[in-house]
Amino acid sequence: MTNDLPTQEHGSRAVTKLGATCTGAGVHFAVFSENAEAVELCLFDSATDQQEARRIRLGEPRDGIWSAYVDGAGPGQLYGYRAYGPYRPAEGLRFNPHKLLLDPYARAITGRSTESDRVLAYSPGASPDDASAMNTQDSAAVAPKGVVIDPAFDWGSDRRPGVPWEETVIYECHVKGMTARHPEVSPGERRRYLGLVSEPILRHLKSLGVTAVELLPVHQFWDQRALLRRGLVNYWGYNTIGYFAPEARYATGDDGRQVVEFKEMVKRLHEHGIEVILDVVFNHSGEGDEIGPTIVFRGLDNQTYYRLDGRHPNKYIEVTGCGNTLNLSHPRVFQLVMDSLRYWVEEMHVDGFRLDLAPALCRTAYGIDVQNGIIAAILADPVLSTVKWIAEPWDLGDDGYQLGRFPQRIAEWNDDYRDTVRRFWRGDKGQVGAMASRLSGSSDVFSAGRGPLASVNFVTCHDGLTLRDLVSYGRKRNLANGEQNRDGADANHSRNWGVEGPTDDDNVRRVRERLQHNFIATTALSLGVPMISAGDEIGRTQQGNNNAYCQDNEVSWLNWAEADAGRLMFVKEVLRVRRECACFRRRTFFSGQADPATGIKDVMWLREDGHEMAAHDWHSHKRHVLGMLVRNDVAQGGDREPGGDEQTPAAAALLLVLNASDIACHFHLPEMPPGGKWQGVLDTARPNVPWDEHVAEHLEMVPYSLVLLGYAASRQA
Repeated sequence: MTNDLPTQEHGSRAVTKLGATCTGAGVHFAVFSENAEAVELCLFDSATDQQEARRIRLGEPRDGIWSAYVDGAGPGQLYGYRAYGPYRPAEGLRFNPHKLLLDPYARAITGRSTESDRVLAYSPGASPDDASAMNTQDSAAVAPKGVVIDPAFDWGSDRRPGVPWEETVIYECHVKGMTARHPEVSPGERRRYLGLVSEPILRHLKSLGVTAVELLPVHQFWDQRALLRRGLVNYWGYNTIGYFAPEARYATGDDGRQVVEFKEMVKRLHEHGIEVILDVVFNHSGEGDEIGPTIVFRGLDNQTYYRLDGRHPNKYIEVTGCGNTLNLSHPRVFQLVMDSLRYWVEEMHVDGFRLDLAPALCRTAYGIDVQNGIIAAILADPVLSTVKWIAEPWDLGDDGYQLGRFPQRIAEWNDDYRDTVRRFWRGDKGQVGAMASRLSGSSDVFSAGRGPLASVNFVTCHDGLTLRDLVSYGRKRNLANGEQNRDGADANHSRNWGVEGPTDDDNVRRVRERLQHNFIATTALSLGVPMISAGDEIGRTQQGNNNAYCQDNEVSWLNWAEADAGRLMFVKEVLRVRRECACFRRRTFFSGQADPATGIKDVMWLREDGHEMAAHDWHSHKRHVLGMLVRNDVAQGGDREPGGDEQTPAAAALLLVLNASDIACHFHLPEMPPGGKWQGVLDTARPNVPWDEHVAEHLEMVPYSLVLLGYAASRQA
């Protein structure tokens, strides 16, 4: 054993490479701890060992990095660390050498979550800030362990699909939930990375027109003790303990196969032109609050890895709702995040990231700065700046709502879009002005320099009601979570349309069906980047649960056997229309300027009488109908693009009409240049019904419906 370790270049100096690195004859191990007094490397012969086969006391650290080289070690070697130092929680020091600790840079992790007291650093039943209450039970038998991997993989000719933002359609899904109940996926691939790229799933994604899957967290995560005691788990996975390790429960084994199978998933998705975006959770870790387990960061160096309350260092500054906040103000924690992101791009070939609770990553002692810090480093990085970035633009701390404030090249989940569209179609008063802004890319939220593609438009996502439940429940139903229905948002802007939950009432069912089609069409035909929540296209329900984070069961899994074929057909059709109509894929906001050749503006907002909205119309609380007339030759904010294929008329203009009132609407069509005709494209009151006839002077719309018409010259119609 030696301390001569591999290095990597950072700027003008070489630094020790963190993690476990294989050479031909052994493995280099390196871990960071600034405040530890001693660190031991612990090697295990198998995952079932009750204690380590060998302990190696590491030599003096260099810049806080403790390291060693172990001859004869190689892929498959299991390992962990023990860190020595004071256990004084009142001072923020929580060293306990009785606790086996993960390598923060472990590429693979074996072992499952446990509610055992052995992973607690303090004695059960005692106050965790009592320095005399150290728990001396050894945790090696139950703690997760790192696995040394062989990084070799045959990527062949793999290349990033490189789909432009304006062509992107995001499908947010859960690796396990997509396939757990799919009858055509082989049992051995269900619930796994390989199941996500099985033939029936790939066929489904391709037929929809999806260009990117946004995966709920796939970093190794930990199930909270409270959930385990209730017989539940953290299904969503927003509780990371390994930022370099693919979650093993989605693989056929946890001996390193998780790395190979994740890479195989990415490779196959790329072969079909589908990008992979990871939902990553760098705002907090899975160790939870002060009484959570000690399995990685807390035991290695609590003061370094977490933001502590300066007046009460035994407590964490908590802006995440999950018990702790990672301390990105420390250069080594900042490096951990950057190294992790580069690893997933360079070694795992992913195409982008969604930053969970992104403002928490941008907090300093002086407040939030979303233009600098980690965001600036990402955009300046030669590797990371080439992939897609999406921010969840809020956290739970002061001034945590940052929608619209991120810099160029960072798209944002637009919850203003979600809430406005929900309120409008629910029939709330005074929504037409806000709805027009959402349809046209939310220029009131995002600066002109960023454009509409900064907005990721969604009505539903993993967090909240499904689309079907949004129109079936007026109140959340989360009792199965075991928290007396106190968890989950109360303001869902939902409506049950007369009956709470499932019903046999045909009138209620028809309006619910129409509303779901309205939501889908609105999302597809708005400027910005559309995102679909997995299962909405086949009518998935969670029975009113709007916080199913702990429901790893049929509440959350997609029920393919009861898929709504009509809904699926409509989603495919509306996404096809988006692809073929250039005006919905603009890179710049509308200007309101007219084309000199036709006199048609790039956008006009119309009343029921076919005339443009006047200033007073926007402020009318009685108005529930809105027409959006757009010129269909602009995709890129000025670039002309040909019309669609044989299925869609090469329309010079498109008219989108939304009737969110409870009465039928008689909508007069606007005056257009002579020589053309209006033809139906979509109608949510009669989805999947061919619309062959031309529309003359007016349009009859049923309550709560959406219609899209195309205006084409006679020779094109």
